[in-house]
Amino acid sequence: MQFEKDMEPLIELHYNNLTQVERGIADFFLQNREEMDFSAKNMAKVLFTSEATLSRFAQKCGFDGYRQFIYRYREGLQNEKDNPVEVGTRHILKTYQELLNKSYSLLDEKQIKRVSRLIAEKRKVFIYGKGSSGIAAQEFKMRLMRLGIDIESITDSHVMTMSSAVLKEDTLALGITVSGKTNEVVRVVKTAKSKGASTAIMSSVHLRKWDAFCDEVLPVPTKEKLDLGKLISPQFPVLILCDILYTNVLGYDRKDKEALHDLTLAELNAMAPADKII
Repeated sequence: MQFEKDMEPLIELHYNNLTQVERGIADFFLQNREEMDFSAKNMAKVLFTSEATLSRFAQKCGFDGYRQFIYRYREGLQNEKDNPVEVGTRHILKTYQELLNKSYSLLDEKQIKRVSRLIAEKRKVFIYGKGSSGIAAQEFKMRLMRLGIDIESITDSHVMTMSSAVLKEDTLALGITVSGKTNEVVRVVKTAKSKGASTAIMSSVHLRKWDAFCDEVLPVPTKEKLDLGKLISPQFPVLILCDILYTNVLGYDRKDKEALHDLTLAELNAMAPADKII
């Protein structure tokens, strides 16, 4: 299977935009694993629909028409036949590709630039997260430090509360809560706003009450009701967003930041092997 040519996540991404009839067509292609006569004329008979409806379905899935759609679909079937993958492995890979597709759909370039500018220009940046979100926060901190950003990642609830004492107008408070239910993270962001700090939250939900104290809500994708959901790292979509932000932050004073990045790596490489942090 050539993963990048898999059609299922693409169909699923547009599924909610389909009519009831078009969803019936989608369900067929999502479930089918057999080669057959996929001509528009034959499929219209098999699915009790019209060739025009097949064309509209294909266009809603992002293709020029049914002919282009079925070419990609048959290509995927052939790849699957030539490179069989265990069901469990296939499920995991499809989920990751769907999360990538959703990340692309949710991406707001103007918002990314606004938040990246805040990270680059604020005197101090605080990133808050617990559990997997906390691990992502620590990873993001390590990368930004190499660009000369004065940044702290805080994962302890008590330290989050104490850190609010130093939040000012020249600081940025960035909270990470994929579920939107980590009250400690939401609370410290709310406190930061009351002290004049700039605020942002990364989450898969956007609660309206956040708008009162959150300058930016950065959407991260998720997938509900996965049979193997516990095998999918919730950090994945957060790390994608962090990488995008990092790339944009690097764009500000790029020459100086790249030089500082190289300097920090040189310092790390000069450490004794046992002390190195990769």
